[in-house]
Amino acid sequence: MRLFAAVLPPDAAVAELTAAVHTLRDDRLTWTAPAGWHVTLAFMGEVRDDVLPELHARLERAAHRTAPFALRLHGCGHFGDRALWTGAAGELDAVRLLADRADAAARRAGIPMEQHRRYTPHLTLARTRGPRHGHGHGAPTPLRPYLEALADFEGTSWQVDTLSLVRSSLPVSGVPGEQPRYETVRAWPLVG
Repeated sequence: MRLFAAVLPPDAAVAELTAAVHTLRDDRLTWTAPAGWHVTLAFMGEVRDDVLPELHARLERAAHRTAPFALRLHGCGHFGDRALWTGAAGELDAVRLLADRADAAARRAGIPMEQHRRYTPHLTLARTRGPRHGHGHGAPTPLRPYLEALADFEGTSWQVDTLSLVRSSLPVSGVPGEQPRYETVRAWPLVG
């Protein structure tokens, strides 16, 4: 199964962000569903069933060693011309530490993780659509108006107290714009 470790924002944070992007949602971008919003800590990709007990034990240990911390959704950014996201503010050292621990837990459980890059906590809001037939040369949608509209977004701080392991099921219908489905398979309290 395709898995990643994540921080899931509480309902109040989701509601604030939903209100902020409500007027921006149009069909030029493929918008992510609020029900699936998350801040990825470590993306693991396909994980074999026989690795799961070890992975669960190591993630539990990582959560147990990490104290709860404050986070809020804040501002926005983009990855090239492909994705629009809102960032995070607050105790960023703590969220980076938890991301490092989740990554290390996966590696020690035998999951081949991608090369470590500087971790940028973010929540993906939308992706640009690929080239469409009959629409010019498939030039990407300019992200600037969305970035300007969300530049001043400030969410309310919340206490992150859980490390979640989330399963991602990719769309199978072939319907354009269909979203992956996310399901929390395990969660551990942060103890510290």
